Formats: sequence, C-alpha cells, structure tokens
Amino acid sequence: MKKTVLITGGASGMGLLCGQCYAREGYNVALVDINREMLDEKVAEIAAYPADVIGISIDIRDYAQVEQACKTTWETFGSIDILINCAGGAECRVCHAGGPFHEIPIDVFDWGLDVNLKGAVYFDHAALKYMAEQKSGVIVHLGSITGEEGSPNNVAYAASKSALMTGVTKSIAQAGAPYNVRCVCIAPGPVLTRPGMASMKTLAGRAAEPQELVDMIMYAASDKAAFWNGSTLLMDGGRNVMGRG
Repeated sequence: MKKTVLITGGASGMGLLCGQCYAREGYNVALVDINREMLDEKVAEIAAYPADVIGISIDIRDYAQVEQACKTTWETFGSIDILINCAGGAECRVCHAGGPFHEIPIDVFDWGLDVNLKGAVYFDHAALKYMAEQKSGVIVHLGSITGEEGSPNNVAYAASKSALMTGVTKSIAQAGAPYNVRCVCIAPGPVLTRPGMASMKTLAGRAAEPQELVDMIMYAASDKAAFWNGSTLLMDGGRNVMGRG
C-alpha cells in the first residue's frame, strides 16, 4: 500500500518542493494551501508524476476546515502516514507591515500566531487521530533560526517557531508515542526561497538550497530516522554559533 503525505503550505516554497519530491517517489500527496488558484495549478503539474495527488484549499486558522482536510485525505487515500507543517511566514512581510514592534497593528501578530503556531497545532491534533487509529505516523514541524535568535519586528513568528521547536515538538512526540507516532522538527537558517535570504550570514558562507532542506525533511520522515523523536535539528549552516555582536 502506498504511503500518504499531507503537506501544509503546499502550493509554494518548501511545501511545494516537498510535494514534488514525494510525488516523484510515488507517494500519495495531499497539498493544503489557502491559495486555491495556485494550488490547482501546482496539483495539475504534479499529477504528471507517478503519484496520486489532491489539493485542498482551506484556511488553517479554522479548525473545522483543518479537520475536514485530514478527513478528505484519509477518505481519499486510506491513510495519513506523514504530516509536514510548512505553512507560515513572518507576519510583517506577509501582512506588509513595518515599524517598531509597539506601532505594528495587533492583528498582524494575531495572524502570525494563528498561522505559524495554532495552524500547526491544529493539524497535529486532527492528523494524530488518524495516525493513532493506524498505529503509525510521522509529524514534521518546520522551525526557524528566528526561533533561536528572536526578531524585534516579527515577534509572533519568532515566538511561534520557538514554541514549535521546543514545547510543541516534545509534547506531540509524547502524545504520539503510545501509537507509534513520531514528531520531530527541522529548523533552517537562511534558505534560497527568497532573494533576501542570500544576505544572511552563516559559517558556511551561503544560504541553503531548498533541496537540501527537503532532503532532510524526507529523511526525518523515513524509517532511517526511526530513532529520532521529540527534538529539533538546527540546520543553519552554523549561523547560530557565529558571533554577531
């Protein structure tokens, strides 16, 4: 029986690349994204691979929609073997806000917390019900070096990623263990998904190629990483150990 991967933020960036790579490997792929037009376009492209793929357009801030996305995936493919939480983004960039923290509208931070933190927890909760029933599964969170460094503007993004990298990943690993469900987190430094990332300093002297991160995500979700559970890999080219004073 083919395995099924459910990917949030699946119409662009790391989520889309994950979907493309899993499709090439012959997995069933469910892509979730709020952008219906872009999602339909990417699903049509991936359908050319040796895989079955569906697109589910929802707002991950709404738990009822999250539940329905997991139900649709389960009913379509018969399993949810891997959940990859890629949806998110720095709130000031996404919401086109700027200025000092105390002058940024509070609804910008509401968006950041709802999408980056609550959206992931919602999907963990809804998907774990099916993984518990099938007695197997892997949940992969996408953290960020910002969760270690902090951010004076994107406070909600930093807080959300920090929470995913510690409390949420550890807690979901504990909750899933009785059902043979693992939960891990990969926290990248700069990745060349946007031009601005290239200017961020690392010991490696460069930003990561997106494929490098996807390769690690796929490893984390594979049987080769079966003994990895409840912890975060900081994959940042050494940025976190640099002196930036």
